[in-house]
Amino acid sequence: MTNGEIAKIMREMAILYEMDGVLFKPRAYERAAFGVESLSTDVSEMYKKDGEKALLQIPGVGKGIAFHIATILKGRSFPEYAKLKKKIPVDISALSSIEGVGPKMIKTLYEKLKIRNVADLEKAAKAGKIRKIPYFGEKSEEKILKGIEFFKKSGGRRVLGHVLPEIKNMEKMILSFPEVETAIVAGSARRKKETIGDIDILAIPKATSKFEAIMDKFIALPFIEHIFSKGKTKTMVKLKNGLDADLRVVPKESYGAALNYFTGSKDHNIALRELAIKRGWKLNEYGLFKMQKSKTKNQNDKQKFKIKEVQIAGETEESIYEALDLRYIEPEMRENTGEIEVSRQNNLPKLIGYGDLKGDLQVQTDWTDGEDSIEAMAKAAAEYGLEYIAITDHTKALAMTGGSDEKKLMKQMAEIDKLNSKFEIRNSKQIPKSKFKILKGAEVNIMKDGSLDIDDKTLAILDVVGAAVHSHFTLTREEQTKRVIRAMENPNVDIIFHLTGRVIDKRAPIELDIDEIIKTAKRTGTVLEIDAYPDRSDIKDEYIKKCVLSGVKMSIDSDAHSKAHFSFLEMGIAQARRGWARREDIINAWPVEKMLKMLK
Repeated sequence: MTNGEIAKIMREMAILYEMDGVLFKPRAYERAAFGVESLSTDVSEMYKKDGEKALLQIPGVGKGIAFHIATILKGRSFPEYAKLKKKIPVDISALSSIEGVGPKMIKTLYEKLKIRNVADLEKAAKAGKIRKIPYFGEKSEEKILKGIEFFKKSGGRRVLGHVLPEIKNMEKMILSFPEVETAIVAGSARRKKETIGDIDILAIPKATSKFEAIMDKFIALPFIEHIFSKGKTKTMVKLKNGLDADLRVVPKESYGAALNYFTGSKDHNIALRELAIKRGWKLNEYGLFKMQKSKTKNQNDKQKFKIKEVQIAGETEESIYEALDLRYIEPEMRENTGEIEVSRQNNLPKLIGYGDLKGDLQVQTDWTDGEDSIEAMAKAAAEYGLEYIAITDHTKALAMTGGSDEKKLMKQMAEIDKLNSKFEIRNSKQIPKSKFKILKGAEVNIMKDGSLDIDDKTLAILDVVGAAVHSHFTLTREEQTKRVIRAMENPNVDIIFHLTGRVIDKRAPIELDIDEIIKTAKRTGTVLEIDAYPDRSDIKDEYIKKCVLSGVKMSIDSDAHSKAHFSFLEMGIAQARRGWARREDIINAWPVEKMLKMLK
């Protein structure tokens, strides 16, 4: 079983227990789901090596859940899961993906209308049956129909951050084949798009290897559910996580051309081909070619000319760009949005690197809706390679999280001061001892009128104040813009967290005048966040690019609710790179002293 499949069962257990009114267990299984899906290591391999002992190392997994995961890996269903599934036989994953449809609603809909899946739900809503259920009403029914419409628009695409650990694991397995010299995942996954529809993998065989041996090993991988076709150079399969995957084996001399072609984007590739055509050349997945005349002689010893294609580049991607008089363009930029012109002018930005972040400015703990203590989150961040984090638990208006009021924030600040006085971490051989800094912060709520739910006196004491919209998502564009601007004009608000409030494939972004927001950010010195949590990825790359051009600073934050979530920072960096952001554009790529000086 893949990590994704195990996490799905854990998450379903959380929902099933919540439906059944069981206390505490839903949170435990949700924590386990987060821990499993955030792993870069395959759970089944961990179990093979060290049994249940290894499973206990997964964040959020205790003895009971470790036993259940072990049972799953042995090919069996554990009794609690089977019993609850039988009691409420519904498509939990799909129904819970509809905005506004939670565990209790799923249970009620099943009990009252026998709704088992999204098709049943849509049919009942369109027939006006849902509004007749006590405490639902017409507005609930309309919201459900809007949620279904939004759900359908995903078109089967998956949030990259949620499947990236599985993709990396598959790439690693193919690289381990003795017949393979190198392998890489291409396509939209390599360009680090927010969502992907399928997976493209390229491999170069070793000189003496047979292509068929590589394909035989590929189709034997444990996460492949169905084989569509198998050939010498291309095999198409469906994975157990629902995505289609293609493996292509290419010769070394064509590897760069194939990688460029299958990475895309389509528009970027077309623009490159047009540059080649203007020179009388041909560019495709096999290489970059020019036409060359060669002399031949016929029977009468008369000279003739034969035209043949000669490959001039293609073994590497760099060779193709160089032959076309371009600087190498990073995969995240290849969308034909001006990158080719900038490359030709030798003016490409030096994008922020995947190891450039020094801090994380949005971290939740068990003081509100996070899974781990402040100290545990700090240690996990240091192990990830960071030098500082800001603790930004939710505030009182978000009651469902146990949000902090002014008094609770003061207590938390005192706790952070205690930890900072003793906090010392060994984090590398080069730096034997490194002081790790925990910053005092909060994720305050932007109320309907743009005011905040914590008083200014308390906010002024915090190191970092992030403000965010968590309610009233349906206000008009003008109302939302005024609301957010008022928050930005507060002299204590340093950052706007997840600006548009979207949840990919589940909740649409709020309506905002983005240009006006960016202009206000510049005027007020407010930082705009790039929330790296995979199904947020908020703000979008096009807005990041506008910030870069306007000189508005940004932060890249994990929005971590668990020790395992610092790995999400990779997706935030990818989002920043797709928006052409440099290290100087991202405040938490700076040392803590420099970063704090530029905050309000």
